[in-house]
Amino acid sequence: MTSDAGGGGGGGGGGPMWVVVPAHQEERRLAGTLRALAAQRDRDFTLLVVDNGSSDRTGAIARDFAEGAPFAVEVLVEPEKGVGCAVDTGFRYAIGRGAALLARTDADCLPRAGWTAAARAALTSPGPGPGSRMVCGRIVARRDEHGPLGRTGFAVLVRLAALFGRLRPAHARRNGYLAPYRMHAGNNMAITAELYLACGGMPRRPSPTDRLFLNRVRRRTDRIVHSRAMVVENSTRRLRAYGIRGTARWYLDRGSAGRGDDPR
Repeated sequence: MTSDAGGGGGGGGGGPMWVVVPAHQEERRLAGTLRALAAQRDRDFTLLVVDNGSSDRTGAIARDFAEGAPFAVEVLVEPEKGVGCAVDTGFRYAIGRGAALLARTDADCLPRAGWTAAARAALTSPGPGPGSRMVCGRIVARRDEHGPLGRTGFAVLVRLAALFGRLRPAHARRNGYLAPYRMHAGNNMAITAELYLACGGMPRRPSPTDRLFLNRVRRRTDRIVHSRAMVVENSTRRLRAYGIRGTARWYLDRGSAGRGDDPR
């Protein structure tokens, strides 16, 4: 792992916030994600881009952005393959630099302007009972990658995945979980540093990692909340590459059925 430092930490309610963006071969889409983060209403955070061994200009684009960014930016290189490796390295690096609140999106996503503000509010609001928490946001399809039919297909897939997760016997609370199962998208989540460390962190493996991570958190706390104000526009390119059935297979952790590597 290597690091290019571009700034310090942010402040704000609940302690410093860092936004972590894992990126692999994202020279075409990363700039859009960075612009969306620069347009946030709450810009009191440090951005950490984790270049997951890219051979294109992903890292260079992040470093160029850092020069004029409206917040501190750091860039790491994580050579170990897998989005879980990139996220875990990024979160632990941020915590080591003083982060108390952690938010994550992906390098092919567009967080809407209120995203960081909603994440901070959800993580720091008093709420019922003591303890740490994780917040899951709402994902919708990017309008610039697919037409109405593709966006509808994406919405259906998200709903089906959420329903399957709730009904799956392995996810029942009788299996030692403290919170009910709720759909969790890794590209739109935030968590306290305390809870991240307590649950053991993100599984260091390729995608999909979201369900495994959520269940780690569910074994540690019942303070998992959902924020409809925390919205990310999600890439539909996996849907386009795999189709609805193939994408469902991927999210069920059954691989890509011979379709090759994850297109994200």
